[in-house]
Amino acid sequence: MGPVISPQSKARIQGLIQTGVAEGANLVVDGRDPSISGCEHGYFLRPTVLDGVTPGGTLAQTEIFGPVMSVLHVATVEDAIAWVNSGSYGNMACVFTNSGAAARKFRHEAQAGNIGINIGVAAPMAFFPFSGWKESFFGTLHGQGKHAVEFFTQTKVVVERWLKTWSRTF
Repeated sequence: MGPVISPQSKARIQGLIQTGVAEGANLVVDGRDPSISGCEHGYFLRPTVLDGVTPGGTLAQTEIFGPVMSVLHVATVEDAIAWVNSGSYGNMACVFTNSGAAARKFRHEAQAGNIGINIGVAAPMAFFPFSGWKESFFGTLHGQGKHAVEFFTQTKVVVERWLKTWSRTF
């Protein structure tokens, strides 16, 4: 994983991680201040996972732009969709479920440009269109694939994974 863009960006991301912890999130993986041999003065952060982020908290309302995953827990797919749709950003939303009906509902009703079903980060490969919504998108074109000629559209990318046997419970 490469560095973040500046020392200010690194400090901002580390501050957001600490804010998440202060607001009650469980720091499952802490990627702050790694030691990278030969790059000691770089602006590196390793992946960080915060579980139990509060829906109204700072991390849940912020596009972090760093290697940080915020995990929120909700009771129903309706609650998940309501939370996704209530925010001002719409880059990505993911849900873990073993219900095809819940996945279908989430895919069609969640207001985000990149949807993940049973996948932690819906980050498509470069040859897929990037499709942020709301304040997660800047400009007038979705610049890859057929989106380069579609003006002012909202599209949705859905990435799914369905296993015969699950190694974890939901």
